[in-house]
Amino acid sequence: MSVKSLSSLFSFSKQPSSLSSYSSSSDIPSPRTPNQTFSESMVEENIENVETIINKWELSSSPNTKVTSLFLHDRNEAKQLLKGVKDLRQAMQFLHSENSTSDKLVHAHNLMQIAMKSLEHQFYQILSKNRDQLDPESVLSALSVSGQSSDRLSSLDDEGVEGSEHEDELKRAGENITEMERVSQFPISDLKAIADCMIACGYGKECTKIYTLIRRSLVDEKLYQLGIERFKASQIHKMNWEELEPMIKNWLSTVKFAVKTLFTGEKFIYDHVFSASTAIRESCFGDVTKGGAMNLFRFPELISKRKKSPEIIFRLMELYEALSELWPEIESIFNIESTSAIKLQALSSLNKLGDSVRIVLSNFESTIQKDSSKTPAVGCGIHPLTRSAMSYISSLGDYSRILSDIIADYPPPNNSTFPEHYFASPISSDNQTPAVSVHLAWLILVLLCKLDSKAQLYKDVSLSYFFLANNIQFIVETVRTSQLKDLLGDEWLFRLEKKIKQYALNYETMAWTKVFSSLPEKTSSEISPEAAKECFQNFNAAFEEAYMKQTSRVIPDAKLRDAVKISIAKKLVPAYREFYDAYLVMLGGEKNLELLARFGPDDLENYLSDLFPSTPMLSSSSSSSSLSSSCSSESQGSIRHKRYI
Repeated sequence: MSVKSLSSLFSFSKQPSSLSSYSSSSDIPSPRTPNQTFSESMVEENIENVETIINKWELSSSPNTKVTSLFLHDRNEAKQLLKGVKDLRQAMQFLHSENSTSDKLVHAHNLMQIAMKSLEHQFYQILSKNRDQLDPESVLSALSVSGQSSDRLSSLDDEGVEGSEHEDELKRAGENITEMERVSQFPISDLKAIADCMIACGYGKECTKIYTLIRRSLVDEKLYQLGIERFKASQIHKMNWEELEPMIKNWLSTVKFAVKTLFTGEKFIYDHVFSASTAIRESCFGDVTKGGAMNLFRFPELISKRKKSPEIIFRLMELYEALSELWPEIESIFNIESTSAIKLQALSSLNKLGDSVRIVLSNFESTIQKDSSKTPAVGCGIHPLTRSAMSYISSLGDYSRILSDIIADYPPPNNSTFPEHYFASPISSDNQTPAVSVHLAWLILVLLCKLDSKAQLYKDVSLSYFFLANNIQFIVETVRTSQLKDLLGDEWLFRLEKKIKQYALNYETMAWTKVFSSLPEKTSSEISPEAAKECFQNFNAAFEEAYMKQTSRVIPDAKLRDAVKISIAKKLVPAYREFYDAYLVMLGGEKNLELLARFGPDDLENYLSDLFPSTPMLSSSSSSSSLSSSCSSESQGSIRHKRYI
């Protein structure tokens, strides 16, 4: 902004009628008894002395005065100007008390307007030419280096604009005052000296007008440089996630700097410069920061109003965390009436973010409950719903601290609609289970109940148990290897592990009972050859049928896979070996013995070890043909060979 363009800001009336402004007690302090302060001759002398310095720095007196900063050019003279204005004000108070329409008062008033116009110009020059030194970050850095907050500034202010005496003082304290501190403190102290003078003379409004204009521009410009733009709700709504993602990340990195440095530093400068007037200080700070701060704190609310897709919850929680951590400072910085709208906007965004997170959680729960896919999981393995839901819940566990704050007063629904045998809520040692633990356990319960209904899609009940064992094992391992373990606890895991063992046993019993029962309960020499022959035939048929059914089943978890295979083998192989060894010799004279005793005990172990791969085989028919061809091969060689060993 050029000096010429500031003419509209430097609008002082030169008409005597404007003296009425001095009749207000709020603008001019009540003078002492005139005879105690001035004599008429002293007043005239005072005005003459002041007129010299005021006219020297009148804007129209010389082109140099428009471009020269008095406070940089001659600090001693700047001190004289401020003192002269103070003396002029006292003289005007005296003249006003004597004769409010005197020519001397009119002349003094005209001088005051010239002085105020000059000071306002000097005020503008200091603000515009010292942007770097008056940058909030620079000011806070200087104070941090010196470690003295406002005490140092106060000491400099008390001494006034001292010129050479002041420089001597700075030199003597050079070891304690850094260059950065010295450079930044001069402009602030000079601004305060001018503001104190103008406010005392009733020109506070003119002073704050120029301050607000320049500092608001600086704050807005700084936020824009940091990537904070102004958006309407409709613009945010139309953006895709790829566009919003970097904007959210930038906001998260910017808001901390904005609150802790930009607004904090601006408030520090402002509180110091306008310390002479609480009313001016409170009203003007809001004018400087309101636009930028409102726009900054409105962004999270705009994001929270978007469509509540499951993926957005993690960014919502990050936005919530950033605002909640900064809330004490936001509340402290914007703690006056003129900035109450800023504080309310930040609080509104915080509340809207919390509401949105809870809505997304509720929608996620509904998505699980409403999943209507009828396609069974391949090989009775892990259902896609199990994988996606547990991946999501595990990620929620990583945000447990934030989530705990958001859902603290929002417990999950009553569990009465779910089967009792599935409900398992984590229990802490002091019986004070965190809300986030209960809520995450609830979401897993919803998943378990949905899996229970999907298990019913299998016509073979044994496969239902097999499917449930697989999926619950996946849930347990996901919990055990993530943050969820600390949230849900060992007792919660133990209860689900018991459920897995029970389901695995149910599967084993139902899928392999026919094979187990095909063998006599106890080997006895009283069994006739015909009965033994029939047992071999029954066993062959039952094992081949059971094996072929299970070849397409998978168990992704190695621990569960080994446990199931070992359990079946322990029950089947020893019993068959005892029967095989006892009756194979008895039937040695039988024709086609190799077809009768198709499986040797070691062969059973080999076949069982091939069951339940971690991933589906390319074709289940290949396993069946493998069993048939293997059995044919056994009949022609290995079984006959084993008979005679």
